Amino acid sequence: MSIGAPHWRMVTAAYLASLAFGVFWGTWGAAVPRVREQAGLDDARLGTALLFISAGALPAMLLTGRALDRWGLRLTAPLVVALGAAGLAAAATAHGFAGLCAGLVCVGMASGAADVALNSVGGRAERGTGRPVITRAGAMFSTAVVASSLATGAAYAAGAPTWAPFAGGLVLSVLAGTAIRHLLPPGPVAPDPDERGGESGARLPLTPLLLVGVLGALAFAGENAHQSWGAVYLEDVLATGPGFSAIAPAAFAAVVATTRFAVSALDPAHARTVLVLGSLAAAAGAAVLAAAPSVPVALAGLVLAAAGTAALFPTLLSVVSRNVVESARGRATSVVTVVSYLGFLLGPVYVGMWAAATGLRGAMVAVAALGLVLAALATPLLALSRYAVAPSAATPGRGPA
Repeated sequence: MSIGAPHWRMVTAAYLASLAFGVFWGTWGAAVPRVREQAGLDDARLGTALLFISAGALPAMLLTGRALDRWGLRLTAPLVVALGAAGLAAAATAHGFAGLCAGLVCVGMASGAADVALNSVGGRAERGTGRPVITRAGAMFSTAVVASSLATGAAYAAGAPTWAPFAGGLVLSVLAGTAIRHLLPPGPVAPDPDERGGESGARLPLTPLLLVGVLGALAFAGENAHQSWGAVYLEDVLATGPGFSAIAPAAFAAVVATTRFAVSALDPAHARTVLVLGSLAAAAGAAVLAAAPSVPVALAGLVLAAAGTAALFPTLLSVVSRNVVESARGRATSVVTVVSYLGFLLGPVYVGMWAAATGLRGAMVAVAALGLVLAALATPLLALSRYAVAPSAATPGRGPA
């Protein structure tokens, strides 16, 4: 199937936004120790400060959906630039607890808004082309995370100030935002009269979106549990040094990117299969990690868990994207993203609670249980959702998700 110029432009914009998003978060992940040192915080106060990212992100996610539906997807361009600017401002002003918290609220607002916007662009592109744009965009995000985190580490090793990698990220976000603005059409996208329901989408049914969001929350909880605790597990349980333990999050992100590129070749009709098998693989990986007697076995478990979780959330977004009415795309994306994001926030907390009670090996068993729960709930919750049974208007000849 050939892609017309308007759809090609939409696909390109989705990929550019995802790359810019990944550059920011890769930079931030590598910069956290330097930011903590600059702000003069201990681990407890740093953990409290990081909660302010969520305080800014959650309301911004909900508001951005309505803004996109009203003013159009071109709003993505300034939001991408705003994320780069917020990162630089937070890094430059992170002197003390109050300054860091204020900066992280701004980071959270810009990140949450940009997240909803880029997923909305990806959803529109996927509906228009019938291709797995969301999954491939997710792969590009993960690839950018790996590359930017390594570049940031190299910059700091060379003696760069804390803010310098963020300045580079801002430059890249401006370039990406400028290109996105020219690629996306101005104003809201006119609703398709052939869309299922034939309505403008002003009245958005929430129950199907909440059901998909619950599945997304379980997927994100397991993914962020590994991403946040992988290095700690290698250090505390298997006694690796801090330098070597850093391989855990980098390897996890690299496998996620590779898996997303591979899974994107599958037909959307296999969405349920991807969700169930991915959840089982994630559970198996966490179980291997929990029982690992050595670092190589632990890394094998982490790789398996990464491969399992990689396609879960992009697949869920694709399910919604192929069925939601265009005039409600922003709101639908924001609802699913917000509910799923709660799992992203609570995943590391969930591990911490189980670790306090049973140790980190027991906590990994609890993470494996999340994968099993998701595998068990995927089919029935999708069956309760209209998104599981409705054919896509954008993928003629293809069956339901």
